[in-house]
Amino acid sequence: MASKEERNKTLVLEAFDTLFNKRDYEAAARYWSPNYIQHSAHIEPGREGLFNLIKASPASLKYEPRVIVAEGDFVIVHGRFSGTGLPRNWIAADIVRIGDGVLVEHWDVLQDEAARADSKSGLPMFGDSFADHLDGDGTEQRENIDAVRFRRD
Repeated sequence: MASKEERNKTLVLEAFDTLFNKRDYEAAARYWSPNYIQHSAHIEPGREGLFNLIKASPASLKYEPRVIVAEGDFVIVHGRFSGTGLPRNWIAADIVRIGDGVLVEHWDVLQDEAARADSKSGLPMFGDSFADHLDGDGTEQRENIDAVRFRRD
């Protein structure tokens, strides 16, 4: 049987995919408490504030989770929001509290994703490749990190 933490991680990943990628608001409502508490400076209060933000976002919005950790009722996901219509992707650390099998509270830390030229470490902020720029249709063009590793060696 899966631990509480494993169940909570699965819940958060399913919730984020349902809302951000599938945009299935009816299904997403089952993952978020009607009394959802929002601490983000970028999102209006409650579940409706979050859902309205996504409804107003470009259809190209995509969320990719990378690292996820859980302890007790808290889950932290390091992820990337791309296709936002902004010049840079957002790298997010989302902190979610789970209660009674749904997401009940949220905090986040957001940063613009650094391009290769802006990275002091020479490493990407997310995954193992840079999303340095967008081409004309908004598709991310990624560069291989091997070039960075050779430059650092």
